Amino acid sequence: MVVVNTTHHGGPNARLVDALAAADPSARLRAALAAGTDPDPRLTETLVERCAVEPDFFVRDMLTWALCRLPAEVTVPRLVDELGSAHPQARSQALHSLSKIGDRLAWPAVSAMLHDPDDEVARSAWRAAVALVAPDDEPALAGALVTELGRGDRDRHLSLSRALAGLGESVLPLLDAATTGPDPLVRAHAEATRQLWHDPDSGFALSLETAKRVAVTGPDA
Repeated sequence: MVVVNTTHHGGPNARLVDALAAADPSARLRAALAAGTDPDPRLTETLVERCAVEPDFFVRDMLTWALCRLPAEVTVPRLVDELGSAHPQARSQALHSLSKIGDRLAWPAVSAMLHDPDDEVARSAWRAAVALVAPDDEPALAGALVTELGRGDRDRHLSLSRALAGLGESVLPLLDAATTGPDPLVRAHAEATRQLWHDPDSGFALSLETAKRVAVTGPDA
């Protein structure tokens, strides 16, 4: 269980801090909106901590928006520190916020999270990495992401494929090589990703299922 630090409850933001932890999610949503509408760097710690424990998707998204409204020089170092949390949601939400802020100073820390043992954290890291990577680092990122092919469920497969499809042509030889590997799931995922790279509007689910069938039974089945 994550315990939110309550030392921020004094001072001018005390009522807002309490509202961010209210039982009613609509009250928390309004509080997060208020925090972003009138940004105050003194709320940084509270907003980051709430991201780690907030159960409602819409409130989490509003908390991220509120963080984006604060100066990057304040939020980015704190969010990078959060990547070391033992709690998956804290890491995942920090990565999500960093991807939205878009400060490339976070790139080394984000790129170190690509193989996180938690699937949702890794998924957030893939998205954040593509958002923050410099063009010169795209080949190295592609090489790291390709090693994750076949990981997780269909949603994770699609997230990884979209991340790879967002990179340049350096990813194509890596995908070609992966389609000839020994693991049929990896081969299928690589083939579906290659199709997505060439045609972003293609139906990923159909491509993946077709590729899986071909990878297992051969092209004539």
